[in-house]
Amino acid sequence: MSISIPQRLTELRAAMAKHSVHACLIPSADPHLSEYLPARWQGREVFSGFTGSVATLIVTSDFAGLWVDSRYWSQADIELANTGISVMKIQSSAATAHIDWLTENLSEGQTLAVDGNVLGLASARALQAALMPKQIKLNTQLDILEEVWSDRPALPDTPIYEHLPPFAVLSRADKLAAVRAQMQAKGANWHFVSTVDDIAWIFNLRGADVNYNPVFVSHALIGIDSATLFIPLNKVPQAIAERLLKDDVQCRPYEDARVALSNLNASATLLIDPRRITYGFQQAIAKEVQIIEALNPSVYNKSRKHSAEAQFVREAMEQDGAALCEFFAWFEQAQGNQRITEITIDEQICAARARQPHFISPSFGTIAGFNGNGAMPHYRATASSHAVIEGNGLLLIDSGGQYLNGTTDITRVVPVGTVSTEQKRDFTLVLKGMIALSRMQFPYGTYSTVLDTVARAPMWAEGINYGHGTGHGVGYFLNVHEGPQSISGAIPNSDMVMEIGMITSNEPGIYRPGKWGVRIENLMLCVPAQTTEFGEYLKFESLTLCPIDTRCIALDLMHQDEIDWLNAYHQDVLHRLSPRVQGDALNWLKERTKAINK
Repeated sequence: MSISIPQRLTELRAAMAKHSVHACLIPSADPHLSEYLPARWQGREVFSGFTGSVATLIVTSDFAGLWVDSRYWSQADIELANTGISVMKIQSSAATAHIDWLTENLSEGQTLAVDGNVLGLASARALQAALMPKQIKLNTQLDILEEVWSDRPALPDTPIYEHLPPFAVLSRADKLAAVRAQMQAKGANWHFVSTVDDIAWIFNLRGADVNYNPVFVSHALIGIDSATLFIPLNKVPQAIAERLLKDDVQCRPYEDARVALSNLNASATLLIDPRRITYGFQQAIAKEVQIIEALNPSVYNKSRKHSAEAQFVREAMEQDGAALCEFFAWFEQAQGNQRITEITIDEQICAARARQPHFISPSFGTIAGFNGNGAMPHYRATASSHAVIEGNGLLLIDSGGQYLNGTTDITRVVPVGTVSTEQKRDFTLVLKGMIALSRMQFPYGTYSTVLDTVARAPMWAEGINYGHGTGHGVGYFLNVHEGPQSISGAIPNSDMVMEIGMITSNEPGIYRPGKWGVRIENLMLCVPAQTTEFGEYLKFESLTLCPIDTRCIALDLMHQDEIDWLNAYHQDVLHRLSPRVQGDALNWLKERTKAINK
């Protein structure tokens, strides 16, 4: 029997009273600060009913609020109805509005509880700085959910596996050597890593502990001559454990990570990334240990794809493009002949990818939004709430795949029935922004955030904007969202310089709530452009291979150089995908890549 949200909140408040806790904060986080969480750490969703990926829940004796950014406002309004939880609307996921609320609503001497094992170190410092002047106590030692979450899932136990050659281009030993060289350059003889995609990359291992990202729960402590992987031992096949030992990597129980940190010798110098470690683990480090705070070397290393990895990704993009040709050919033939829903779109597009070589899984939950649903950037159709694709309008499809040879992420918008003049205008403005960024040439050393305005300029000129970033880094058969680069309005730091080998999305959009949404997304590889007397310049290579629907374009808004770029892109798509498709899919490809002219 399922437990209702009001009942869960009642049980939570009883436990809070028992421990003299006046407010409880439940973030969307696990001990690895992951984007997608194993079921064991989905407490925010379980105790609020909100299924979006990012939010913060705060519960007091007489109030419960969920802080969500603009991507999720409509979704939160629907999912939190009749739960007793207020939707607290903020502009950005990076906002500190929930901290401001705590300082305004808690009194001197009261206690805020949050599990330090899932609280990011940077977040903990922000909380401490805000609460200390009001003498509000912060209790990070209490995992209050453990007491009241009676059906809490155990740790995931799916076995790990190796990412092997030829797709694993660099060996585990090579990656460990690179990390150690950067450790020593910073003066560290130990390095603690909690982020699961970094660990998967360093050790050439993959798993299935969360949906979509091929990662597994673990921590790693890397020394100059050896390394320890803290992981549920039942997840490690004997053959893999033996091969790890050959690279001086031993496996120890997952729970031993804190103990290992606390047992570091007083002479140790430990490198940690303050944005990628929880407060609980930082607190476990012995006081005598010298701490060096810097970006995890693996974050930077894995963001710059090796030339051989880039070539495998190009192949994965051809596979993905072929799958999409099959899907769109089916979709156009099926319209008007069978009942198609947003759920059908997800099923068909996943089935098309599954027929491709080296496919493992989707890289995120497919976003198929028709008309008003497409206006919600992170919309997800469910069995109980979805639209039928019929009538007139725009269908937005954001999807991707995990292949052994790469990770894909693409958004296309296609017409259903008749498309209005206003819809074509929005589509064209988004396309102009996407083309502008695709064609950008910039000097080496440029911060990724600087490029954000390039994609927005055509929309800004019309008084239009969108509430999400323009581009995120993408892993190599790893997380579909990775850093350190971010093409967005974020405040830049020294880690956010564009580098050769980085794969980044390009996805501007326009959203009309209740009406339609437009987003066009390609992945791009950062490559050398030219060297002049003014220095080295970089540019982008478009990796994604799939036609952009020209039926939605208002040609009078396009400049000739933009049309030329689109025609050239479509010629490349046709050339590279034609050998991989046949029949209806090939006919569709030829039709959708025909040149356009004003």
